[in-house]
Amino acid sequence: MVNVTINGKPIAVEKGTTILDAATANGIMIPTLCFLKDINEIGACRICVVEIEGMERLAAACNNTVEEGMVIYTNSPKVMASRKSTLELILSEHEYSCATCTRCGNCRLQALAEEFGLSTDIYKKKVRKIKWNRDFPLIRDNEKCIKCMRCIQVCNKVQALGIWDVCGTGARTTVDVKGGLPIDQADCAVCGQCITHCPVGALHERDDKNKLYSALADPDTVKIVQVAPAVRAAWGEELGLAPEDATMEKMGEALRQIGFDYVFDTNFSADLTIMEEGSEFLHRLSDKAHYTFPMFTSCCPGWVRFIRTQYPDMVPQLSTAKSPQQMFGAVVKSYLAEKLGKDPKDIYSVSVMPCIAKKAEAAYENMGSEERGQDVDLVLTTRELIKLIKAANINVAALEDKPLDDPLCDGTGAAVIFGTTGGVMEAALRSAYYLATGKNPDPDAFRAVRGYHKGWNEAAFDIEGTTVRCAVASGLANTKSLLEALRKGEVAYDFVEIMACPGGCAGGGGQPIHPYEAFETRGEHLRQLDVANPIRFSHENPQVQTLYKEYLTAPLGDMAHHLLHTDHEGWKLK
Repeated sequence: MVNVTINGKPIAVEKGTTILDAATANGIMIPTLCFLKDINEIGACRICVVEIEGMERLAAACNNTVEEGMVIYTNSPKVMASRKSTLELILSEHEYSCATCTRCGNCRLQALAEEFGLSTDIYKKKVRKIKWNRDFPLIRDNEKCIKCMRCIQVCNKVQALGIWDVCGTGARTTVDVKGGLPIDQADCAVCGQCITHCPVGALHERDDKNKLYSALADPDTVKIVQVAPAVRAAWGEELGLAPEDATMEKMGEALRQIGFDYVFDTNFSADLTIMEEGSEFLHRLSDKAHYTFPMFTSCCPGWVRFIRTQYPDMVPQLSTAKSPQQMFGAVVKSYLAEKLGKDPKDIYSVSVMPCIAKKAEAAYENMGSEERGQDVDLVLTTRELIKLIKAANINVAALEDKPLDDPLCDGTGAAVIFGTTGGVMEAALRSAYYLATGKNPDPDAFRAVRGYHKGWNEAAFDIEGTTVRCAVASGLANTKSLLEALRKGEVAYDFVEIMACPGGCAGGGGQPIHPYEAFETRGEHLRQLDVANPIRFSHENPQVQTLYKEYLTAPLGDMAHHLLHTDHEGWKLK
């Protein structure tokens, strides 16, 4: 242990502890801007500087460790003057039109400027703009970049893609796509983790709210919206709702007030995905000579983009099943269109997703048909949904819990856990067991695949004498480690679930942004919803059963294959 004094308070901490961690552990707060624990600890922004007795220069608290007898001041006049000057210099190269910024009210730089009373320009403003493809789902505004390097480190260390890099020298130093490539020519997975870890508004999703407003104003179209499993675990966070009060039924009422004609639950098509993907897995397992294993899940478009660019030889191992979002859109513009007596092209199909890769996926040329148009016409993130609700001045706490619309609103406990890492695998195994044996397992029999792990999680299960070897990974750096181990023959599996974002969709790039990781809390909420659901098996979803009976006939049948499956190499990366 090392004994130090911080702001007059004697403290004992382990040797090697940073000043920042020592202070935080003892209730002494030091402001930060560029710092991300274990990811970005480079002291670049100089906001966390502290004064150490006997040292002339101030030291960054995030990457300097305590030493025996240190006397530290975190808010001395010298420290406060330095932080203020640093902020003034940062603001001189920052376009702070806060009222029109996507991060207004949730921006660390804005908060610090307010705390230090910086309301006027001290230095001449010098902002540099860089041309950007505004049609791409991920938008970067260079004039708002503060060069904190968070995006670079997250993309390198957490996602192993290295899309971002430092470019230029001296006063021209900034962050841009590595190699000077346009973003639509880079190997970006569009996971959005750089967005959720950016402390300002330099990175954000393409704003599609105005497209929605135009569609809502069209009296000749039927406006339909589906909501993904993970959205229900996060949409209430910025609206003052506790998780148990942020129900799908309240959200449905809010969406109706915004102007949608029908509100449905993507949980329905998550169950449908399990029927198709689970059946496909059992088919491959029964004919191992003709398939390469493992079979990979295909419901995460960020992961599909990753394997397309990084491991193209493994693409045939993806399940051919579309994602739940796209399956839902295909069903809406076929089965539901017939039920409503509508031309599919008169239906405007919207989805609310925790993800920005879904914006890219919905536009792929293989995600629709000439007679139906695109399966999904518009994708909104959870953040965009929250802004729509706020713009409409909807008091969500006063909303009634009214049922969603039939006939695509039923979802099982197996469906809701699609939103957390391991959930797709667990849901698939529950139904695969039934499809193979004709009887249900204990719904919690496959709990070993749950949870976020460094690297990946693996388990083996017996299904009627056949051992099924499974693995689950979330986060693309973890995914890369797993794929490399598979290539080297160090591991062997039959079925693998991959989610691009750490923690799965609960930690998706379109979710509300906080200064802490929220995917574990959100994932636990989804697990609780699974346990509380009276039906915990996808094959028992009555509306899915009706869909097969009335329209699809059977999993992997001709109609199911036409609507619900795809060629993952049948679209261009853009």
